[in-house]
Amino acid sequence: MSLTAGSRPDGTRPAAAVEEPAAALAPTAVPEKRAAGKVPWRVRLRRDRALILMTLPAIGLLLLFNYVPLLGNVVAFQDYDPYASSNGITAIFHSPWVGIEQFSRMLDDPEFWTAVKNTIVLFLLQLVLFFPIPIALALLINSVIRPRVRAVAQAIMYLPHFFSWVLVVTVFQQIFGGAGIIAQTMEQHGWGGFDLMTNASLFKFLVTAQSVWKDAGWGIIVFLAALSAVSTDLYEAAAMDGAGRLRRMWHVTLPALRPVIALLLVLRVGDALSVGFEQFLLQRDAVGRGASEVLDTYVWNVGIQFGDFSYAAAVGLIKGVIGICLVLGANKFAHLLGEQGVYRK
Repeated sequence: MSLTAGSRPDGTRPAAAVEEPAAALAPTAVPEKRAAGKVPWRVRLRRDRALILMTLPAIGLLLLFNYVPLLGNVVAFQDYDPYASSNGITAIFHSPWVGIEQFSRMLDDPEFWTAVKNTIVLFLLQLVLFFPIPIALALLINSVIRPRVRAVAQAIMYLPHFFSWVLVVTVFQQIFGGAGIIAQTMEQHGWGGFDLMTNASLFKFLVTAQSVWKDAGWGIIVFLAALSAVSTDLYEAAAMDGAGRLRRMWHVTLPALRPVIALLLVLRVGDALSVGFEQFLLQRDAVGRGASEVLDTYVWNVGIQFGDFSYAAAVGLIKGVIGICLVLGANKFAHLLGEQGVYRK
């Protein structure tokens, strides 16, 4: 019997000879993965060019109507005269600089502080009476089992949002005015003197009721969207543990709404100094400026009616700066509560 090369007389092969084929068949070492880098901006631009082209009109409108007008705030530090030049824009370069004179004037203006006081009171009142109502309505609609009843209820609540403030004030005038339904009914029974629309002391409650009737139904959209994302397994598990409807709402529904509530609360606090314009302008003659003057109507009054553009710009600039500070402060408070707020930490 012939022996192959490298084999023993008994036919076995040395260990080294056995291991050689295995070593030869072993896979080559896998090269290390390269560190994942960012995609070059040219590649991203070419990849997302369709999306960029779609957003360019919206970005252009945003810049034109939201950011370019911010340059006009420079007149808050001038004694702006729109007739100092051939047009209002070039008049900015011909108006004298007065520094912080407009802001000093603001601090000494009692009408300004009246508008600030009314704005803060209305904001706090609407925060307490108006802000929780969309949450309660969303919980109420979410508890309705029949889809048709839920759809009808949503449509009825949404409808007033599409009414103009002129129509809303007219409806309240026909109900609560001196010649309204309630006043006529009281006169038929021997009572008189009812006119809620001209009662200055109750005006803040009247405008809050108008805001609730007009916009509360529209505000539940966000909360209903958040509730639709809650898994039904959580409700089933809570029901199996013996939780009733109220306890399921407290332990399942409200925790699901907590991030949305925090976000909307931050936005509402940031918009604290903007409680409305058209609603108050329509009713200021009925109750007087002392009860209806807020910062928005005050800026319109001094800027448009009296032509004091520099002073109105100064008031608007202070209002915007305070609004930004309120957003940042409310967002920081939301972070302390463990919520994301408007942006993350």
